Amino acid sequence: MSFAHLHVHTEYSLLDGFCRIDGLAKRVKELGQTAVAVTDHGVMYGVIDFYRACKREGVKPIIGCEVYVAPAGRTRFDKVHEFDSESRHLVLLCRNEEGYRNLSYMVSMGFTEGFYIKPRIDMDLLRAHSGGLIALSACLAGEIPKLLVNGSYEKAKSCALEMRDIFGPDGFYLELQDHGIRDQAVVNQGLLRIHQETGIPLVCTNDCHYLAPEDAEIHDVLLCIQTGKLVEDEKRMRYEPRNFYLRSTEEMEKLFSQYPDALANTARIADQCQLEFTFGQYHLPQFRVPEGEDAQGYIRRLCEAGFADKYRGEHPEYRQQLDYELDMIEQMGFTDYFLIVSDFVRYARKKGIPVGPGRGSAAGSMVSYCLDITDVDPMKYGLYFERFLNPERVSMPDIDMDFGDTRRDEVVEYVRRKYGDDRVAQIVTFGTMAARGGIRDVGRVLNMPYAEVDVVAKQVPSTPHITLDDALRLSKPLREMYDQDPGIKKLIDTAKALEGMPRHASTHAAGVVITKDPVYTYVPLAKNDDTIVCQFSMVTLEELGLLKMDFLGLRNLTILDDAVEMVRRHEPDFRLEDIPEDDQAVYDMLTAGKTSGVFQMESAGMTGVCVGLRPQSIEDLTAIVALYRPGPMESIPRFIACKHDPKLVTYKHPSLEPILSITYGCIVYQEQVMQIFQQLAGYSLGQADMVRRAMSKKKAKDIAREQEAFLHGDPDRHIAGCVANGIPEAIAQAIYDEIYDFANYAFNKAHAVCYAVVAYQTAWCKLHYPREYMAALLTSVLDYTEKVSDYINECRDMGIALLPPDVNRSLDTFTVEEEGIRFGLVAIKNIGRGFIQAVVREREAHGPFTGFQDFCERLYGTDINKRAVENLIRAGAFDSFGVYRSQLAAVHDKLLDSIADSRRQNVEGQMDLFGMAAPAQRPAVELALPPLPEFSLEERMRQEREITGLYLSGHPMNAYREAARNAGAVHISSINEDFAQEGGPALYQDEQQIAVAGIVTAYRTRSTRNNTLMAYATVEDDTSSIELLCFSRTLERCGRLLAPGSAVLVRGKLSVRDEKPPQILCDNVLPLGGGAPLPQEETAPRPASGVQVLEGKVLWLRLPSADHPALDHINRVISMFPGGTPAKLVFTDTGKRMGAACLLGKSLVEELVEVLGQENVVIQ
Repeated sequence: MSFAHLHVHTEYSLLDGFCRIDGLAKRVKELGQTAVAVTDHGVMYGVIDFYRACKREGVKPIIGCEVYVAPAGRTRFDKVHEFDSESRHLVLLCRNEEGYRNLSYMVSMGFTEGFYIKPRIDMDLLRAHSGGLIALSACLAGEIPKLLVNGSYEKAKSCALEMRDIFGPDGFYLELQDHGIRDQAVVNQGLLRIHQETGIPLVCTNDCHYLAPEDAEIHDVLLCIQTGKLVEDEKRMRYEPRNFYLRSTEEMEKLFSQYPDALANTARIADQCQLEFTFGQYHLPQFRVPEGEDAQGYIRRLCEAGFADKYRGEHPEYRQQLDYELDMIEQMGFTDYFLIVSDFVRYARKKGIPVGPGRGSAAGSMVSYCLDITDVDPMKYGLYFERFLNPERVSMPDIDMDFGDTRRDEVVEYVRRKYGDDRVAQIVTFGTMAARGGIRDVGRVLNMPYAEVDVVAKQVPSTPHITLDDALRLSKPLREMYDQDPGIKKLIDTAKALEGMPRHASTHAAGVVITKDPVYTYVPLAKNDDTIVCQFSMVTLEELGLLKMDFLGLRNLTILDDAVEMVRRHEPDFRLEDIPEDDQAVYDMLTAGKTSGVFQMESAGMTGVCVGLRPQSIEDLTAIVALYRPGPMESIPRFIACKHDPKLVTYKHPSLEPILSITYGCIVYQEQVMQIFQQLAGYSLGQADMVRRAMSKKKAKDIAREQEAFLHGDPDRHIAGCVANGIPEAIAQAIYDEIYDFANYAFNKAHAVCYAVVAYQTAWCKLHYPREYMAALLTSVLDYTEKVSDYINECRDMGIALLPPDVNRSLDTFTVEEEGIRFGLVAIKNIGRGFIQAVVREREAHGPFTGFQDFCERLYGTDINKRAVENLIRAGAFDSFGVYRSQLAAVHDKLLDSIADSRRQNVEGQMDLFGMAAPAQRPAVELALPPLPEFSLEERMRQEREITGLYLSGHPMNAYREAARNAGAVHISSINEDFAQEGGPALYQDEQQIAVAGIVTAYRTRSTRNNTLMAYATVEDDTSSIELLCFSRTLERCGRLLAPGSAVLVRGKLSVRDEKPPQILCDNVLPLGGGAPLPQEETAPRPASGVQVLEGKVLWLRLPSADHPALDHINRVISMFPGGTPAKLVFTDTGKRMGAACLLGKSLVEELVEVLGQENVVIQ
């Protein structure tokens, strides 16, 4: 008997399904079954991958979904937890295209309208969109099974009849399942009775969550990762008995031998499902051209105008290229595509939104250039249209655009308005379980010690996209652990089984789809947070012929735009487009390694390349951008050597010189590969691009054919070949071999040129308008304290003063003044932009504030509040009034209360109902400042750091720089930047011994599983910060030195975890400036004056009993804060007390509150 599985969950039932799609199709074929359905929970993420995999195996794919339905009597719009927290399951299968569109629509509405815990549809949607669908009553979570389990047979029967009315007599089936679960036997009896009384047909399924019985254990691990449980937890969510696999036809026949019709119905349903997808057919939206014009005429008119503007009558020979491209675009049917892109780019430019000079291969198009889509002249840089749009291989063009990162969303919103909200959506992407992350996930679930799992994970090389099989092959220590330790073998084998599984869905950073009809008519939609996304990935959308574009936000475009705006305040006619491209001083600056803040050039590795190469042109910068990547990096030394010594430049044949001279004899760009095939062997550029693609993808069959054509020609394709063109065969073979070796690394020159232009522009602005550029740069990284600190240091090196925030001078962002760069108010905590705007408006309308009281009185009635004023005081924003911060901090509360009282009395005393004049307005009580000394410099810096994240009046490390240097401490930023490089670290490595010096800014402790104490501390120097991990042995010797505010020298080993910032495993801590560790009894110097000490005479702590496990932890923590404040522990079971003494520091109290709870920590 023929049988088909109709209830199957793939990996896209995220962290629940373990049927990998490729393996599923193969397994179905192995079982001799001819059809299978996909029914993931509430989503259709994987249906196209599933469809293709089944087609490859000769298995019929049935597209479906196990949807969530709102409970009876509720709608998808009802979202009350008491009634709507549990939705019901229903399996829906597509008969045809109508069914697919209806299912796509309902799944989309489940996310966009019905999402509450799960994406839910309701009966109204089912009634309106049942066409082309077959429904099954689902598992125990279905409405009918739930009613039967609860003993509500008549309601279950009524529900079944309603479903039959909706889907038709051959469109609804009662679903029998038998996993050995007691409730399923009850449900099956009820379903059989409904069948007998109503004639509604039965169908049998197995709720498949994995492919084979042996996969049950891995599936259990997967569920534990989803739910955060341990596999040893008896109360965890799990599927028992372990038979939720893809059963054979024989197993299903034996299991449901009493229901032969139910088995046969699986094949009948499969026969009814005849959905086929069409690939390669484009569904482009139509661009609305001005009345009286067609798209072809309109684009030609725009291009002619652009050509005239760009070339001003010069280079008439370029017109032939423009006409050629326009003809190709029209023939390939992409005219509307270019008009759509041109339109939203024109909108962005009109609105002053920064637009990049280009991105990717689109910069090789003359049409793109003339439409102002790109700003790079393709003829000037030898770029090729065929690299972008190849007439030999018709495929959707791909124009990606860079916009200023703060205004990129405005362009997306314009596109939404123009084409309609329902025709524009963003694109889903999936985070997957990678090699190291998988080991850590599995280790957690198996309850293995963290330290043991960490050691294993760190043996996996940090190569991007590495697999565990590769890691076992490359890492000898990992292989040895795997071979010798059964526990580690199980850990790695389990992680290997889960490797590559999708872990979560998120939103592609830039991808946007624009469709002719509503998006859900082509693809289902989902919702990630508040963002509507297509459920299919970017590649799948392209295969389905949908228009996909990338709208990317580029921070450096915003920086340039902000800098230009500041320059225009004193040079109104300044334009970035007018800067010369041959400014030698700019190249000298880069050669000197002054690359901080320069786009693409500021990493340590890039800086080294600039110093070595000594760039002299945009072409040199282009080469740097192209070469500084894994793979081609290896050829950088040769490239630099050839640039500086022309004698080293050689060509295998003279015909290569015109092509490779610009890169000193090295093949760097994909365009050069195309040019070699064209000029040496007689390929067309379209054919040459096809070869380049084949080489990069290592298509052996194509490569063998092309090697022969390159050498000896191919008459059928009108290719002459190198030998016919006078190039000896041996030389031609050597050229081909070199191309083949480098084809995988050759970079798209069009993209590299565009980014080299932006790099040059940022460097030029930094050199010629340093204050404006650095102010814009600082504003762009306000949320990244570490980068702000780096750029402040760069300003210092450039001789630019950073001026403190000032209520009479500051705006929201960093601004330029004659003396330097003024700190922006938005960087001060609890100061909202609305309040800042009120300050600026008041200042501009009525002049500068004359004093603190004048400021408070004039801003009364805005968003002013005590916290905001206090933070302005502590950040130094009132220092220019000549009063101490300590004085203002003491009186600001009373002053604001006084002003509020005064205004309230004035309102009450205004004109009465009879029109009598009100008395004169009562002023607030005149401010009297108490005779207090100013806060110490250390305290001011501590407050600044707390309020702004930065030290403004200096840095605590200023006094220790020489001691740190003498001790061999490295700058912390050098560690962080080295590990952040795209190509991996060059100076440091995991487990390297290191020494750093800095100020302790954070400290917290934790108990380990062995009930010993460990601590996390953050140490910051004047360049960056790093986290320390301190275990019990180190804490016993040095823990007292790690009080926040202390200046310390730390020695230890670097520890690097996955993509996280590096940490230091601390071996030793010394007081900065000291030589040897202090004896234990002397290791208690008072913490630095920067420690925040709380007021109080006694610290009271309450514990349940003297044997409570937290007691040891508390004793250890208190011992790290030596001082004279009594600490008294009270045990509630006996009333007994225990005494100690401590420094009543804020960090100590926060730690105790976290361990004991707020109610058990009291300060008197």
